[in-house]
Amino acid sequence: MSFEFHPEAEIKFNEAIDYYEKIEAGLGYDFAIEVYDTIQRSVSFPKAWSVIGGDIRRSLVKRFPFGVLYSEENNGIYIVAVMHLHRFPDYWKQRK
Repeated sequence: MSFEFHPEAEIKFNEAIDYYEKIEAGLGYDFAIEVYDTIQRSVSFPKAWSVIGGDIRRSLVKRFPFGVLYSEENNGIYIVAVMHLHRFPDYWKQRK
């Protein structure tokens, strides 16, 4: 299986990487690795995480207050958001 980002999800993900990198050199890289590890777990076990609405599931990122929101598609997962868990929880709902 593979994965694909919604274009806005990929933009927000890259912005979060930049944010963490500005805080401390290498922290953005660490964040990116944790998110990609989360994505790989979701690709390998797409039904393992809770449904949070419709067919959207949320897999939590280790070390950072983020979740990867995705739907399971025929050829992999479609990532609708890499979401900070403490900000604007419903901003992604119009993306599918």
